Amino acid sequence: MSIYAVKPGWWNTPVHREEKIWIGVALVWCIAITLIMPVWHVVGDQNSSQEYYRISGDNYAALTDAFIEQYKVGEVQGIAVVAPPPGSDIFLRGAQWQWDPILKLTQGATYRLHLGSVDMVHAISIFPININFEVVPGYDYVLTITPTSAGEFRVICNEFCGIGHHGMIGKLIVDPA
Repeated sequence: MSIYAVKPGWWNTPVHREEKIWIGVALVWCIAITLIMPVWHVVGDQNSSQEYYRISGDNYAALTDAFIEQYKVGEVQGIAVVAPPPGSDIFLRGAQWQWDPILKLTQGATYRLHLGSVDMVHAISIFPININFEVVPGYDYVLTITPTSAGEFRVICNEFCGIGHHGMIGKLIVDPA
């Protein structure tokens, strides 16, 4: 026996016909998904509006305060509740460690949601629906939203923002049309 003889093992056993078929199916599926990703990015409804503006934290805070003053209808645990009319620009401010104000919206109405942070990077998630968006200081991000379900929704920060991060929970109230 030669020292170069190959001993039988799994690595030199021929691939069965069924295995070749499944490898082919997996390869075709991987190529198809890879090609669909850029197309879905362009035609999918999940993309943000890509509308944003540079703004200082102080100026964003002033815009949010003016919005709160104009549409305030109440207060919950020291946080203002605002009820803006359908079709208006609405503001949500992220600051250590709260989202304010509490937005009271109408189901089926369209709003322009301005998101901003006055201190550090935050990220907004609205539960139980799947909305996630990163909010960076110095920018006013504008998202066009149309609430489709009535109810109360939690607004949480999903970007670690310090010792009080776990308590950074806001509220979004959607009233039936």
